[in-house]
Formats: sequence, C-alpha cells, structure tokens
Amino acid sequence: MPSDTTETPATAPSQPAKPAQGAPDGGVGQTLRRLSMAREFHLSVIVLIVFLAFWEWGPPLLGIREFIIPRLSNVVTEFFFMLENGRLLHHTWITTYSVLVGFFLGALLGMVIGYLLGMSPMTEIVASPYILALQIAPKVAFAPLLIMWFGYNITPKILVAVLIVFFPILINVLTAVRGVDPAMINLARSFNASRWQIFWKIEFPASMAPLFSGLRIGATLAVIGITVGEFVGGNTGLGYLLIEGEGQANTKAVFVAIILLTLIGIIAYCLVILMERWVLRYMPKRKFGDVGNHP
Repeated sequence: MPSDTTETPATAPSQPAKPAQGAPDGGVGQTLRRLSMAREFHLSVIVLIVFLAFWEWGPPLLGIREFIIPRLSNVVTEFFFMLENGRLLHHTWITTYSVLVGFFLGALLGMVIGYLLGMSPMTEIVASPYILALQIAPKVAFAPLLIMWFGYNITPKILVAVLIVFFPILINVLTAVRGVDPAMINLARSFNASRWQIFWKIEFPASMAPLFSGLRIGATLAVIGITVGEFVGGNTGLGYLLIEGEGQANTKAVFVAIILLTLIGIIAYCLVILMERWVLRYMPKRKFGDVGNHP
C-alpha cells in the first residue's frame, strides 16, 4: 500500500542578506572619506605654500617698501634675533599663561551663571538686563579702570579676558538649557525626579554640544582680551612687544608678535576641539555617504 506520509522538501540553507541597492560598503566609505580628507589637507598645504611664497617675493615685485610689509625671510630673521636675547620666550609665556587663566575663569563663570539662569526663569528675568548692559559696554573701556584698581600687573589683563569670554558661553549654555524638550522634563517629574536629577540627567547632557561651541569662540576671544589688556597697560606680554615694535617702527617685530598671538589662539582652539571629542565621544557620528542613500 502506498504510504500516506508525504515527504517534505529539504529546506535550502539560509543565504546571507544582500546589502541594499546603493548602500556603500563600510570599508569603501571609510576609504573614500580618508581620500577626501587627504585631498583637502593637500589643498590647504598648497594654499599655505603659495601664500608664503607670495609673502617672500610679492612685496618687492609690487614695489612695497620693507617698513610697510617686510619679506618673510626678514620676519624669520627678526624672530630668531628676538629669541636669542631671551625676551621673546618670557613675553610669550606671560601671554600664554594669561590666555589660559582668563579663558578658564571666563568659561567657568559663563557656565555657572548660564546654568543658574537656565534653571531659574525668575533669576534670568532679574539678571538679564544687567548682564546685557555689561556685554554692550566696550571692554576696552574697562581696561584703564581695572588698571587703576589692581595696578600694572597681570590681573587686569586676565579680567578683561574674563569679561570677553564670559558672555558667548553664557548665551550658548542658557539657550541649550532653555531648548530642552519640556516633555522630557515632565516625564522625569512623573517619576519623582528631583531638580538636581533633571539637571544632571537631561539638561546638562543636552547642553554639552552648544557649550563646546561657545568654548571654541571663547578660546579665540581670550587672546583678544589679553592683547587688549597688554595694549592699555603693562610692560610684559606679546601685546607689549607689539606696541614697542610699533613705537620703534620695527614692522618685523610687529609681525612676529602678531604671528605668535595667532598661534596661541590656534593652539587654544585645537585644545578645545580635542576636549570636545573626548567628552562627546558617546554621541553618534554621522557615517560617510548615509545622506541620500535609501534602500
């Protein structure tokens, strides 16, 4: 008799899912990104070389006199001359130290007041007019007053930097705290979260990215604040060397001071970026080629 049982066909082994049409392979995407970064870096180096070459040979070709724009080689010679007599290192260290201290104190003050105003709308309403008036007042006008109060030392320079750095960081922090989704705060309150827990778990993490944007701005403004303080009063720092070179009609020394001030600002800016990458490493990164690719 024929058997009533029917054979079931053998199941085919499972095949791995194919990637969606048009989705770039991870390794290929990383390679393309590295090539793009290398190309941008090379273009940047080429632009720098062209600029330095024009600085060296452009002024004589255009008939620009040496006391107006000195050649690059002469500026380099002046740099080593100032380095040999020991003054340049001393003044550079004074300015660098002042920038770091002024930036740190201004950032700390901006963060603390920004978070306090963000957490308390009543405090923001009361204090905002005075903070706005302090920001509108020209910082250069405070420098002579600070010198009369604290004397010809490093303190007035640092305080000018604090005043300049303070406001952009405060605004970024305050805006970030105010921009937190109220639904998240209400949800945390429904779970009986305290005010400190809401701040630490919701508002503080949400403010990290805007905070570092303000710190980037503050890193460059700190150099401006210290330089302004050294312009107005004092006998140390790169700002003092700049004024001294201007008084002696030594354009080469002025260029040396400007270049060193720029380098200090760049280093401070890069340090903030490194700190930002370390602190915000938990945030998801955008992958190369993920925009516009659909399965």
